[in-house]
Order: sequence, then C-alpha cells, then structure tokens
Amino acid sequence: MTARRATIERCTAETDIQLSLDLDGTGKFDADTGIGFFEHMLHQLARHGLVDLDVRAKGDLYIDDHHTVEDVGICLGAALKQAVGDKKGIMRYGHAYVPLDEALSRVVLDFSGRPGLHFRVPFTAEKIGTFDTELVREFFQGVASGAALTLHMDTLAGDNAHHIAETLFKAFGRALRAAVARDERALDALPSTKGSL
Repeated sequence: MTARRATIERCTAETDIQLSLDLDGTGKFDADTGIGFFEHMLHQLARHGLVDLDVRAKGDLYIDDHHTVEDVGICLGAALKQAVGDKKGIMRYGHAYVPLDEALSRVVLDFSGRPGLHFRVPFTAEKIGTFDTELVREFFQGVASGAALTLHMDTLAGDNAHHIAETLFKAFGRALRAAVARDERALDALPSTKGSL
C-alpha cells in the first residue's frame, strides 16, 4: 500500500508555512500558527478526518489573521492534491452532516480536478473571540483551489458562531475521510468515465 503523505512549504512576504499531512493517519494533530481558534478548528478537521496534520505557520499577525489562515488553506489543499496522487482506487466523493447543539452543517466534496467552493453559511457574528468569521470561507477557498476540489458547504441551522464554524470543520473532515477512502471493488480504477480527473 503506497503511503499517502505530503509535505508542503510556502514562503512569501506575508507568511512562512510548513505543513505535513498523512491521509491514512489516526487524527494526530500539532500546530503552531499563533491563532488559537484556528488551531482548534484544524484539530477538529484532523480528528474527524482521521488524517495526521502538522502545521507550522509564521504570518503577519500584526496586520490580521487573514494571510495566515488563507495560506494554510492553500497549503492544505496542495498537500491533499499531492497525497491523493492519481486518484485511482479512491471513492472520490464524500459527504457529511454534523450537528453541534443547535448548529447543523452539511459538506459535500468531489475530487473532481475542478476547483470550486459553494459556501452558504450565514454566520451570526463577525468574530469568534478575535477570529474573523469571514476567514472560514477564505480558508476553505484556499483548500478547494489548492486541492482542485468541488466543495459545497451549507449551514442548515445555527445560532452560535463557534458552533457553526466547528460543524463546518468537522463535517469537512468526515467528508474528506469518505472521499479518500479506498474503494475495495475498484482499487486500480479511476473513479471517472472520462479517463482522467
């Protein structure tokens, strides 16, 4: 069984990021980004996706969190694309509904090779602590672009912004776990009639 791992490094004038991913992990997580709430969300993604994730990010937090969150998303997307390889033998599609108290979100994804984010999430607050809720969308835009994913994210219910964000990260992890699972009935087949993804 081929290891499905990737390490991505990205260095710009705004951020310096090292990210390691193992799709066949156990949910191990470690991070140092300087953004506590973001790390809490990434931990949920790793645990519920059963991926091992390590993130080191130094960003221009004296400006705000935007560049760091966005660039970690881009790096995670690039790592997913690299780790999944030629996509032979994967399920390709994944979906999950995740509740947290009053909040409920649905995430559906496709390793289509066509990047697209469809994000219908009515956040009830602009901030969770000091974290801008609009950065949740920026993060997943980076992931979808970097991984060439078609990604649909919908919050179906919710009053608490923290709960809403957490359902999205957990549901993404669960949907990712389903999409990259090995299809025992088609281990050598590409999950497409086009012959490429």
